[in-house]
Amino acid sequence: MKHNPIYYTDQHFAFADSVRKFVQKELMPHINEWEEAETFPKELYQKAAEIGLLGIGFDERYGGIPETDAFHVLLSSIELAKTGSGGLCASLLSHSIGAPPINHFASDEIKETVLTQILAGEKISALAITEPSGGSDVAALKTKALRDGDDYIVSGEKTFITSGIRADYYTVAVRTDVDAKGPNGISMLLIDAHSKGISKSKLDKMGWWASDTAHLHFDQVRVPAHHLLGAENMGFLVIMNNFNMERFFLAASSFGFALTCYEEALEWARERKTFGKRLLDHQVVRHKLVDMATRLTTTLALLEDTAYRLGKPEMQGNELIAQICMLKNVATQTMQFCADAAVQTLGGMGFMRGTKSERIYRDVKVNMIGGGAEEIMKDLASRQLGY
Repeated sequence: MKHNPIYYTDQHFAFADSVRKFVQKELMPHINEWEEAETFPKELYQKAAEIGLLGIGFDERYGGIPETDAFHVLLSSIELAKTGSGGLCASLLSHSIGAPPINHFASDEIKETVLTQILAGEKISALAITEPSGGSDVAALKTKALRDGDDYIVSGEKTFITSGIRADYYTVAVRTDVDAKGPNGISMLLIDAHSKGISKSKLDKMGWWASDTAHLHFDQVRVPAHHLLGAENMGFLVIMNNFNMERFFLAASSFGFALTCYEEALEWARERKTFGKRLLDHQVVRHKLVDMATRLTTTLALLEDTAYRLGKPEMQGNELIAQICMLKNVATQTMQFCADAAVQTLGGMGFMRGTKSERIYRDVKVNMIGGGAEEIMKDLASRQLGY
């Protein structure tokens, strides 16, 4: 797919090239092995940090990369998606949702220690919001944090937490006012994942095999009060502030995986022969590929427009939030369509473990559900548009 040149600088493409080389050298030779093992080496975080992959969108003072924007997220997501491993990408970049609240709302002291370690790939960050009883309903969370002198005492459960087992730090949504209803009375805490009272259990999944995903239980976990991120009882605003880029990242990744499916299907169609001619010489196959290309082209146009708007403060507001919700749905639907079309084009080979399209086919639903399910996105968009 051709990128619209009006949006990009040489720096954007130079960064994409560095990520491309990283993917080819560090990821592609091992990806099948890591998928089957359902894990990947921790050393990969530091290697990713060395090329700036962990620093996108973070303060330079703490190891972030200066002058990066949503287009860096888009281009790097496309390159990483060439692995065909959503789990690897999700866990390697779990800090992209776990660390922004630290970047924006923690004290300078915490940033100097915790954020610097995370962006250097020395420590791993995870976001812990979803609960067994709540799902996408963030306002219904039940995990409590009660003040006790200079600490909070945290009790409750979190589930579907990416990097939940291996993380060193959790950014956790808690209810600090147990009498408040809905989004009121919620706060965000930075919790040392190795604290006494935390138990973790691995979750087995349909897809994202290489991702460490966990269920967490907090049993009277003592957390220093200065680990509060933002103002007490104002955590819902911190969460909402985090969602825009999380959903954009999911959309960008979904496009990247859809593109990977298209490229694998196109290559197969050029080489595979049936009934005396290439698959590509059959009209029905060409039409399928055109349908894939059409959805990819329209999704990329919406992605680039949204990335542009994310970089313009005057364009922030309800309409942008609505557009991001619509973008996530469009991109994940494109991923779903292209994954299905690619597996169908590959035929029996598309059903075999080891093809990119087979892995991506298994990963589709987590992208459609994670960061806010499709139905939630539609409802949120309608409210932002005043329906």
